[in-house]
Amino acid sequence: MDDASSSAGSGGFRPGVDSLDEPPNSRIFLVISKYTPESVLRERFSPFGDIQDIWVVRDKHTKESKGVAFIKFARSSQACRAMEEMHGQCLGPYKTKPIKVFIAQSRSSGSHRDVEDEELTRIFVMIPKSYTEEDLREKFKVYGDIEYCSIIKNKVTGESKGLGYVRYLKPSQAAQAIENCDKSFRALLAEPKNKVSESSEQDYYSSMRQEALGHEPRVNLLPFVGEQQPEFSSFDKSDRGQEAVSKRLSVVSRVPFTEEQLFSVFDLVPGLEYCEVQRDPYSNYGHGVVQYFNVASAIYAKYKLHGFQYPPGNRLGVSFLDDGSNPADLIRKMATQMVTSQLTSMVWSDPSQQQFLQFGGSSGSQVPQIQTDIALPSCKKKAPPETPVKERLFIVFNPHPLPLDVLEDIFCRFGNLIEVYLVSGKNVGYVKYADRLSANDAITTLHGKILNGVRLKVMLADSPREEPKKRQRTY
Repeated sequence: MDDASSSAGSGGFRPGVDSLDEPPNSRIFLVISKYTPESVLRERFSPFGDIQDIWVVRDKHTKESKGVAFIKFARSSQACRAMEEMHGQCLGPYKTKPIKVFIAQSRSSGSHRDVEDEELTRIFVMIPKSYTEEDLREKFKVYGDIEYCSIIKNKVTGESKGLGYVRYLKPSQAAQAIENCDKSFRALLAEPKNKVSESSEQDYYSSMRQEALGHEPRVNLLPFVGEQQPEFSSFDKSDRGQEAVSKRLSVVSRVPFTEEQLFSVFDLVPGLEYCEVQRDPYSNYGHGVVQYFNVASAIYAKYKLHGFQYPPGNRLGVSFLDDGSNPADLIRKMATQMVTSQLTSMVWSDPSQQQFLQFGGSSGSQVPQIQTDIALPSCKKKAPPETPVKERLFIVFNPHPLPLDVLEDIFCRFGNLIEVYLVSGKNVGYVKYADRLSANDAITTLHGKILNGVRLKVMLADSPREEPKKRQRTY
């Protein structure tokens, strides 16, 4: 292995091997003349910031410079500015050729390529849900020229998720924003849009997930209903007082991970809404944000996956993040969903008990209660049974179907409902509408949503005329 001379100057701070990449992107890689002395490097690069050390790579035997050097700065913004201003410049009298300057790749990375500008200019931030793109731009334009801002929104409702991106023209501007913006934004470098994970990582993770699924069956949406779960034994009143629950989780790992890996781990718990990988310029740890559709799934994921080892020997740290919701309301909704789900499971497993499980009493005249986080329209009158069918919808239930009266109450709210029926012994059903617009509204509002602890998939059903004809018998 090649030797490297290093010096931090008299009285200077020299980082240890473990802190060479702290903060990340604070080292630059230089291709220089073999005759460029270290003193010239220090003289030309010190105006950009505090130099902690300089490494000139030398031949193992001759001790001659190989024309390659590293400079470690105290801050990422200093290294980025040095790269922007010195790349292609000539150093003093040593004008054999212009030097090349890049941000050095992390020593812990398995890749040996240089860090590209695209990876250094886009930052990921947490913002109030009331922020517009103009508010976001106004807040971060003080750090440099912004190429674009974008806010992550719910695809169905169009509401902000409280997360956004800011793309700068220069890496040093993005680094300045991360270093100097208010800590409440939790600004981090975002993963490149088109970054593709290594195939070996995908293969390894795929096998790991199959192993996890093999040892532990996929959990129900509310796995702690009925049978007691040991993971929840520590979730008492004191825990709730110390850590407010929410549907959003923060994930920390000692090693970086990709968005695909993060999704695969937390998708083991049903109800995953989205996940986002973040890059922290002040550490080499992996950071991510995970959000579920309901608080029950988030609580189970937190207590099931906190301490989960991936890769083996590396424990994930999972904690709740404030998503702006009222913790008391979330707990109340979760408890209601637990009871509703248990009652529904009893009815589905034993239909003879339906007469004893009316919502609100034994009279059976009460309107079924619907527990959900989405806003539903008011009930509308059903269409007559003989009305021509304009559109049919196909429904998939997870983990089990909802009672028929609850389904009718849900789907009649979009108007022109003719009939709802379930396929016996299956977790599927159909809905008939007398108007296509009503059917489309039902799909838009209900697809992927959780009602009474059951997740629905709502889509257009194939027309009977379009179904393939059965092959005629030849006997």
